[in-house]
Amino acid sequence: MESVVLYPIPARGHLISAVELAKLILTQNPSLIINIILTNPPIKLGPTDPFVAAVSSAIPSIKFHHLPTVPVDPDSYPSHRAILFDHYRLVNPHFRQVLKSLSGDFTLRCLVIDFFCFPALHIASELNIPTYYFFTSGASCLALFFHLPTIYENTTQSFKDLENTVVYLPFMPPVPLSYMPESTLVRGTPECLHIINCAAHLKKSAGIIVNTFESLEPKAVKALSNGNCILDHRIPPVYCIGPLTITTDQSTGDSTTVECLTWLDTQPSRSVVFVCFGSMGLLSKQQLRELGLGLERSYHRFLWVVRNPPLDTQIKDPIAQPDPDLNSLLPDGFLDRTRDRGLIVKSWAPQIAVLSHDSVGGFVTHCGWNSVLESICAGVPMIGWPLYAEQKINKVLLLKELELALPINEPDGGGLVSSAEVEERVRELMDDSEKCKSLRKLVVAKRDEAMAALSQQDGSSRVALAKLVESWYNI
Repeated sequence: MESVVLYPIPARGHLISAVELAKLILTQNPSLIINIILTNPPIKLGPTDPFVAAVSSAIPSIKFHHLPTVPVDPDSYPSHRAILFDHYRLVNPHFRQVLKSLSGDFTLRCLVIDFFCFPALHIASELNIPTYYFFTSGASCLALFFHLPTIYENTTQSFKDLENTVVYLPFMPPVPLSYMPESTLVRGTPECLHIINCAAHLKKSAGIIVNTFESLEPKAVKALSNGNCILDHRIPPVYCIGPLTITTDQSTGDSTTVECLTWLDTQPSRSVVFVCFGSMGLLSKQQLRELGLGLERSYHRFLWVVRNPPLDTQIKDPIAQPDPDLNSLLPDGFLDRTRDRGLIVKSWAPQIAVLSHDSVGGFVTHCGWNSVLESICAGVPMIGWPLYAEQKINKVLLLKELELALPINEPDGGGLVSSAEVEERVRELMDDSEKCKSLRKLVVAKRDEAMAALSQQDGSSRVALAKLVESWYNI
């Protein structure tokens, strides 16, 4: 029996994307067994057990394998990212054992690993298993990451100290070096070197699967296909098979889902701005208050997902937090003053179901790539407010190249985004100005292109998927 093995990081966004990739592969080759290997990091990356159980029950062709926990001392690491990065080195002996066992039970056509899991590359090489990357962000970010080791070699200062240094590449708008992922901002740290190593190992794979579609990022896709984003032009084949978003029905389920959708059903068409910063996006108490005042003063309807501010302990565990106490976090009297035009939910909302609802007309987002794709697929224009990881790079793409979002303008040198800025941006997006009409027209056009890429047999993503599966039999 033939199998493909996936090795994602168990963060909810990455795991969901991996499962959607598995489902897509099965549409092309239903006889395959998809084995997904999951680690158990010493830091929490969000609850995934219910999701894994639901997938296992619904799709017998997808099977999960859990590696044993490798104990570490969290206090010996500077941050949760450093713990996570080292975890994939420490867990390699267990990964080798499981992969070797699977290779005895199945004919393994390939291993597909997450960007951060490069220590698994040499294990697969020892076992003669072709290895592909699954890059869960876009083609522009991938092309930039291919260039990252060269940027690092040609600079001597930390990226955080090079705020006025801009990277000019032909396949995307100019990007300040200070917009790179926070793990890379301080030169020479273990976190920084890990990301540089991750980027350097990309070209050692048999191919790279990207969660995007060709017409969304044509310049970057072309640069990747002809190798123009690195000096030696040695880039493996790239397969743009997106957009992969959650295909599970979110319109029924728990009380939060029912509450959100019932409330949205009572609102006028395209009248609600949805505010959500992903599963790991946290704002300070002061920033939550400014955001709340901005929403209130905009006089627009809103659905806002509120999470607790980060605690000192969350340097090592970013997910561990209780539900927020709204009365203590939000401006005095805010809940009473906005009860007729706002709904606040704690910690989580069914994002795809919300974005797909007719009453939602705008999305304040952290620019995580999954959220960007979900907004595009729903035809909803965005306000970009990046917080971490590659989100500032995504914001540049959304604003300067794709023109699918408005910016939240942050103060120079960081600091709070003012309530006045929030108010102005929300009004600009929701007041149906000429700029907003143009934005909405563009995002609807991209929505239609996204649907065509995957739904039509000759769509670009369907063609790329067929080529990907064919490559497993020609190596």
